[in-house]
Amino acid sequence: MSKRTWALFAATLVSIIYGVTFTIAKDVMPKYVEPFGFITMRVGGSVLLFWLVSFFGPREKIALEDFPRIAAAALFGVALNMLTFFKGLSYTSPIMGAVLMVTTPMIVLILSAIIMKERMQKRKIFGIILGLAGTITLILYGKSMVNAPNATLGNLLVFINAISYGFYLILVKKLMDKYNAFTFVKWIYTFGFFMVLPFGWSEFHAINWSTIPTDIFWKIGFVVVFSTFLTYLLNLISMRELKPTTVAVFIYLQPLFATIFAVGLGKDELSLVKLLSAVLIFTGVYLVTQKK
Repeated sequence: MSKRTWALFAATLVSIIYGVTFTIAKDVMPKYVEPFGFITMRVGGSVLLFWLVSFFGPREKIALEDFPRIAAAALFGVALNMLTFFKGLSYTSPIMGAVLMVTTPMIVLILSAIIMKERMQKRKIFGIILGLAGTITLILYGKSMVNAPNATLGNLLVFINAISYGFYLILVKKLMDKYNAFTFVKWIYTFGFFMVLPFGWSEFHAINWSTIPTDIFWKIGFVVVFSTFLTYLLNLISMRELKPTTVAVFIYLQPLFATIFAVGLGKDELSLVKLLSAVLIFTGVYLVTQKK
């Protein structure tokens, strides 16, 4: 298998894992573990795994002036990103959560234009407007009766999570150019852990471990090991060979896998509003990512 094929395989695997995560995480929250308590477990478990793996990686020292960037990456890529996503997912349905995540590449494009002063073509601007129209439709009218106690608030929180992740991708780009990923990822998660701890400690402390069934323990383990630790490593493998824009395109597969998985298990249902919103978002995304 060539390096490029392996990178494409890694990126596809990440999309499948994330697509499955939407439904698996819903089984755990909020019945057995509250959202912020779950994040404390997720980030804490990943910190341990990343530090363990880092001992086998290259020995590099991080320059002091890069720590503020690492702290900012931890805020947008771990703390704000995960807190809004999990809280949002506990209010909305798996399909809507996944479709909203697709706006991330469009947000990255807007932020790149503002922060990095990149020129934007008319086609891309039109694509962004279409995608945002789909997103707003989903937030306002995509109320699902299945597994969604407060869809409007939930959808808004997932959208904030997508913006936060967009900031993170721009911040982490400079770190990727300067250091080996293993050098800084453990620090991003360490900072992130201390940022989520004040929000999640009471919910983590309130977990009644004796009432949690074995299958839920497996699902918690899946989210820590596969959805957090492994996906991050697979993303790094794919980013070494592929352009960030190519890797970002794989985000668009997540709603597809999430929908197949959620509908297949009867955890969610398709509606005309969801389909129309998805078409608008995917068309917008297609226009944004197409080369001339």
